[in-house]
Amino acid sequence: MSDTPWPAFLTVQPDGVTLAIKLRPRASKNEIGTPHGSELRIWVTAPPVDAAANEALIRLLADKLDCPRSKVALVRGHTARHKIVKIYEVTAVGVLKKLGA
Repeated sequence: MSDTPWPAFLTVQPDGVTLAIKLRPRASKNEIGTPHGSELRIWVTAPPVDAAANEALIRLLADKLDCPRSKVALVRGHTARHKIVKIYEVTAVGVLKKLGA
């Protein structure tokens, strides 16, 4: 019944957006891929040790979305590959443009 124009991986919040992400650590390069089902695929070179992959994910998103690192927060999935990340003070349109989605 949803008639929103947003992709399944993006949810609009009153104070920003959340992204559903499938993270692949230990990749050959840091890269934001295409959506797969209801998640956005992202690869990072960092290993999943001592939160290194999570920090790499947050820094990659902050860099790609041209926002401060403090505006990007890992909400769910600290030890899993399936994650929910919230980006504060952005619009869905702006996020999609910067991600190229």
